Amino acid sequence: MPIEFGSLTNFKGLREAFRKASRNLRAPERLTVSEWADRYRHIGQANATPGPWRTDNAPYQRGPMDCIGDRVTRRITLMWAAQTGKTEVINNGIGYAIAQEPKSCMMMQPTQSDLKTWTETKLTPLLRDTPVIRDKVAKPRGRDGVNNSLMKSYPGGFLMFSWSGSTNTMRGRSAPVINCDEIDGYTMSEEGDPVQLLWQRAATFGDRRKLLETSTPTIKGFSRVEKSYLAGDRRKYWLPCPHCNQFQTLKWSQVVWDKDDDGTHRPDTAVYVCEHCGCIIEDKHKPAMLKAGEWRAERPFMGHASFHLNELYSPWRKWRDIVQSFLDKKHAGDLQSFVNVSLAETWEEEGETVDDTGLMQRREEYGADVPAGAYILTAGIDTQPDRLEVEVVAWGHGEESWSVEYAILYGDPDQPDVWEALDDFLDRRWTTAEGVEMSISCTCIDSGGANTQAVYGYCKKRKGQRVFAVKGKGGDGVPVVSAPTKRKTGRRSGRPVELFTVGTDQAKTLLYKRLALPGSGPGRCHWPAHYQDEYFRMLTAEKCVTRYVKGFPKREWVKVRPRNEALDCRVYAHAALVILNPNFTRFEKRLAKQAAAMPEEVTAVAAETAKTAEEAAPEMGQKRRKVKQRRKTRRSNFVMG
Repeated sequence: MPIEFGSLTNFKGLREAFRKASRNLRAPERLTVSEWADRYRHIGQANATPGPWRTDNAPYQRGPMDCIGDRVTRRITLMWAAQTGKTEVINNGIGYAIAQEPKSCMMMQPTQSDLKTWTETKLTPLLRDTPVIRDKVAKPRGRDGVNNSLMKSYPGGFLMFSWSGSTNTMRGRSAPVINCDEIDGYTMSEEGDPVQLLWQRAATFGDRRKLLETSTPTIKGFSRVEKSYLAGDRRKYWLPCPHCNQFQTLKWSQVVWDKDDDGTHRPDTAVYVCEHCGCIIEDKHKPAMLKAGEWRAERPFMGHASFHLNELYSPWRKWRDIVQSFLDKKHAGDLQSFVNVSLAETWEEEGETVDDTGLMQRREEYGADVPAGAYILTAGIDTQPDRLEVEVVAWGHGEESWSVEYAILYGDPDQPDVWEALDDFLDRRWTTAEGVEMSISCTCIDSGGANTQAVYGYCKKRKGQRVFAVKGKGGDGVPVVSAPTKRKTGRRSGRPVELFTVGTDQAKTLLYKRLALPGSGPGRCHWPAHYQDEYFRMLTAEKCVTRYVKGFPKREWVKVRPRNEALDCRVYAHAALVILNPNFTRFEKRLAKQAAAMPEEVTAVAAETAKTAEEAAPEMGQKRRKVKQRRKTRRSNFVMG
């Protein structure tokens, strides 16, 4: 630390200067990471448990934290569930490297957005609320070091930031401590696997380099964190039963709860049953069990400590909370997220395709254009060189869906005629059984074909009607819908058009899971009785396969039939719903209010007219003509949005 010579004009100033200098020359006290955190870490008021950090709140964190600061562990893997505090293990390791044993660190997140979120919600509070760290990190826009969005300096090192897929944030950077958070969300960079790239660049540090990887797992055979965990010594946290004192790991199969006589689940009755004595273990027993727990390895330690932990261990989650999460995910047909996120286990795919004949057998009579339970309409449009194909989908609570209409509009998309026909189609109204006329709330149009500028031009003029251009993008790490970007419309002047990126792999995976769900409820899919077989063949025209690129597995969707337009339309219709992000309860109430205002005779005629229209509907794949209604109807001003 530089000495302020202006303070040497008197003995008191000289003494203070030497005191500051000697404090920085003094060797730091030898502490483990958990000891350092317990002594110095402070949690801000915005946290659920503000105040001094206490490792005893989640004692299982002590094992991996102390591996960070030891001299023998080179690699640490946490295959942990959500709500278990795995990111805090990283944060304490970073604080230790700044304040206790200064050295440079690298922090990598899956995406730039993830890095921003971690920086704002985790790192900034860490630096702000812990004085021994706050006093060492360079101030923003200060002269004593660096403090920006990609790097922060402190005496003895730098904290550098990166995200997977960005070679620019990795190139030319190396550090002895590498922290990789949520590695199953990483995408390959142009130069290869991002974790291995950082590890190789740290080779110059020799035995001083250390790699910490954390993540919830994903698909079996593709999960980075599972592969890393299996390569380590495979530690699990063993707890003693409060009744028989026999040690065991917590397993989902030992959680039980009651049902009412009518079969209704009672998650509030959830308890854990000891696998040794059969006694009931309640939530109140968990703190003492965690404190008495210990990590036990299944394999010899060879420098790589790997830890597995599911959500049952979390001191912040009660048995009933986890059971409720299981029931919700099961009902929504999303057990994979429960297995991955709560149990911290990989999901093994049971099948990669959907049987189209099974879907054909699930066609049903709606009784109206829009069946009961649906409150919002969206449309997805696929562009072809000689036509547009459109699907209108109705949505209800839990994203239960009903295909309302599928139409083909023939014409050259580079000419205005087909777009005028699309205007007529999108301006239509679809009637509920109560006689309320519903309009389309949001529309997504594929712009990835040969008619990109035509799509841009059409969407630009209709932005106020929520008509958006989209472009599909494959890849496991691409969300169903990403934030829009600006695209030029081909003209030198004028505003650009918004383009949304649709993660087709994620969207198709979710859709295929939902197609397999029978009956009614969240995530279920329905089709009207008049849909022809060709529609279902198009809807199931792709399957997911695994290919290896440069030795790495890559999941891809490939065609098994030549026509897949119905699949693309459904993906875009769902993307429109995601963009809309509706409050279903609010839309339901508005629709009910409109229905209540309809005259009774109109409501009765509406149901009969809808039945007649459905019986008269032509084959699937042809544009449906709207049935003329010889009745006096009161047109509702109900416009979704």
